[in-house]
Amino acid sequence: MKKFKVAVIRGGKSAEREISLKSGMQIAAALAARGHAVTEMDLSPQLLIDLLQGNFDIVFLALHGRYGEDGTIQGMLELYDIPYTGPGVLASAICIDKAMTKRILAGTGLPVPPGTVVYQKNYDRNSKAEVEDILNQVDLPVMVKPNREGSTVGITLVEEVSVLRTALENAFKHDSSVLVERYIQGIELTVPVMGNSEPEALPIIEIVPKNRYYDYESKYAQGGSQHIIPARLSEQITKTIQELAVQAYIVLGCQVLSRIDFMYDTNTESPYILEVNTLPGMTETSLVPDAARYLGIEFGELLERIISLSLEHR
Repeated sequence: MKKFKVAVIRGGKSAEREISLKSGMQIAAALAARGHAVTEMDLSPQLLIDLLQGNFDIVFLALHGRYGEDGTIQGMLELYDIPYTGPGVLASAICIDKAMTKRILAGTGLPVPPGTVVYQKNYDRNSKAEVEDILNQVDLPVMVKPNREGSTVGITLVEEVSVLRTALENAFKHDSSVLVERYIQGIELTVPVMGNSEPEALPIIEIVPKNRYYDYESKYAQGGSQHIIPARLSEQITKTIQELAVQAYIVLGCQVLSRIDFMYDTNTESPYILEVNTLPGMTETSLVPDAARYLGIEFGELLERIISLSLEHR
């Protein structure tokens, strides 16, 4: 592969800053080991000047969460005609918003868990009415999540009404809108999808968390979860979920690479799409590198494929 001059942008201002720093460090090291000229950068007022002066072939985005995965930096880079990795502005902006993602997926007939959105301004005005409205719309147990945050930050599993207020107020610390959706009991799955005009699903990963559900510790701590590749599903269910993942990818306008998270309800044998990650993690415990490795694609080669697809798209 041609050798590129790459700026790896990591860190940022979101709650996922520490994870982003780890992703960026490993991306930079792997690309440098394959002969690319790599410069690591953090988000700062100086960033745009450094990018313009650096004359980079491409920016590798190792950011997660807001200001990195939400279309913000993608828009800036588009404005200055700087190539970058991952989906574009619109897909990034939609997918960071879990509720908007669900509305679009549901509107095209794709399966999502039932749920509702609570806005802080309404909750502050009349919390009792908001709690009653939630209970009228969604049966317990529910997952309470900040609407525009990732890495399971601020998420709570609520099984008793008495815990619901605390869960909402915890989530409001991270976002002014909160998604409350029915907790699906079953198997946690994720499907990386790669490509532009003809995207393809990678193997389904079954996630077996150490804790009750896939929380922050399970996601990032060594030994926090077990990744089983391929997932222990029938051939037909595997095909169905991979097809759903590709459909979601296309409907949301994703390009290059995204990861679609599912819950598979073992009682009803029904898959549900939870969310779409447009800049998946690239740490030593991350899911996409595991799926690629199963196919014989080592980490450095995966990164080069991401660069090639990004340059092809742009």
